[in-house]
This record gives sequence, structure tokens and C-alpha cells, in this order.
Amino acid sequence: MALLSVLTPVLALVLCLVLGYMLVKSKDAETPSSRLKAAKVESRPWVDQEVQDDTELEQREDEGDDWVDRSEEQDIPHVPYSAMRYPEETMVERSKEFYRLLNQRRTVRSISPEPVPREVIDNVILTAGTAPSGAHTEPWTFVVVSDPEMKHQIRQIVEEEEEVNYRQRMGDKWVKDLAKLRTNWIKDYLDVAPYLILIFKQTYGILPNNKKKTHYYNEISVSIASGILLAALQNVGLVTVTSTPLNCGPQLRLLLKRPANEKLLMLLPVGYPAPDATVPELERKPLEDIVVHI
Repeated sequence: MALLSVLTPVLALVLCLVLGYMLVKSKDAETPSSRLKAAKVESRPWVDQEVQDDTELEQREDEGDDWVDRSEEQDIPHVPYSAMRYPEETMVERSKEFYRLLNQRRTVRSISPEPVPREVIDNVILTAGTAPSGAHTEPWTFVVVSDPEMKHQIRQIVEEEEEVNYRQRMGDKWVKDLAKLRTNWIKDYLDVAPYLILIFKQTYGILPNNKKKTHYYNEISVSIASGILLAALQNVGLVTVTSTPLNCGPQLRLLLKRPANEKLLMLLPVGYPAPDATVPELERKPLEDIVVHI
């Protein structure tokens, strides 16, 4: 008994050291990246988790045999390049003319049901497809919907999620900021517009042999293509709404039967402006507020 009473404090000390060691190890196991990811999720609850540029996060070509071996790819031949060169006076005038054209671009929610030639839609999408992309992977898919029943199903999905966004996810400040623009979760234009263009980013490519190919900076690449598409639509006299339906991506992807590697980035209703269309009277920032010359 005397020996046990002497050893008891020693055993208690050893037990405390073991528990302390285990606690430290468990904290070490939580990496900085995982803590950062958790913090982002907590601080930005409105972010659509479907739309992320996960090139670096999830795609590892050295994991398994599903990914293409880059060493097997052949070198791309290069050819001479020459571009049209204009006199300086012509350059200045063309730059002003293009600015005047795009400065008329507005977000228009009142869209006419008047038919638009399909060839025009195909050509503006071809134009969007000229965008640069990481390693020329061209990670975009443009789904053009003109079927009335399909458009209505898309509207039902979007309005259901948008109501939740406005009432719960977006928060009072975001909703108040949108109120002056007279926008809400009712999206009549999704039924009315002759075309809906749903822009998907391909998070990775799938080759004919079913191997996966990394698509670098896929979200940035598709965003650039979307900007070119907006300019092309303005050039032919069509209007749209740059809609980013929060948390609708998975349902719309399944509805449109798109593969798992595609994530919805943007939804554009496209058509002529309605005769009674109005837009907010807004001003764009002057040059001195958006440029820095060094």
C-alpha cells in the first residue's frame, strides 16, 4: 500500500503527459489548408459550392490511372502569325467606335418573345469560343435551350432556389442593394426569352479513351469566354441578363443531362428587348477611376 501511494502521483503525471501529447497531435493533424477552407465556408455562406476553380484542389494527374499522361502528348507545331495593322488614326477611331457600341450594353430583364435566327446564336457562341484558356483546354460548354417546356422547368428550379436565396442565404444587405434595381426571385424572362444559354465550365476534360485531362484555370477561362459572348450579343442587337443562379447548378445539370465534370457558371436569357423595356438610369465609372498608368 505504501508503494502504491508513492507511485500514484507518478502515474497521474504520466497519464497527463500522454493525454497532452495526444491533444497536440490531434491539432497538428488539422492542416492550415483545412482550417482556411472551414473558415471560408463559415464566413461566406452565400457562396455556391458548385462553382469553384478546383484545378489545384481536387485534380491530381498522378493519382491513379484515370488521368492522361502528359508525357505522351505530342508537341504542337507553330505557324507564322500576322495581324491586321491599322494607321494610328484608324486605331483610335475603331477603339472609340467599339467603346460606343459596348457602352450601350445594359442588363435587360424585359425580353421580347420575338424569334431570333438560330444562326445568329450559333455565331455569337462561336465568337465566345475564341476566348483564351489555360493550356488551350477550352473548358466550356454552351447549352442553348429553346424548347418552351424545358425553359419552364428551368424557371421553376431557378425561382424555387432564388426565393430561398432572397429570404435566407443572401442576407439583408445584399437584398437591399438589389431592391433599387427592382429585381427579385420572379424570373418571367426565363419563359419569355426565345433562347436560354447555360454556360458550363468543364472542371476536367474526358478524352475518347475515357482518360481525364486537367483543365487549368477553368473558371477564369470560361468567365473570359462569357465576357466575349456578352460583347458578341451586343454587336448583333440582342440583350440578356447576366444571371448566376445560386445553388441551382446540380439540378440544372441533371435536367439538361450534362456530365459530372461540368458545373453551371452562368445562365443567359437572350432575345430582343421588349418594346416596353426599361433599365435603371446608371452611370459607369470614368476612366480615371478604373485605370492606373505606371
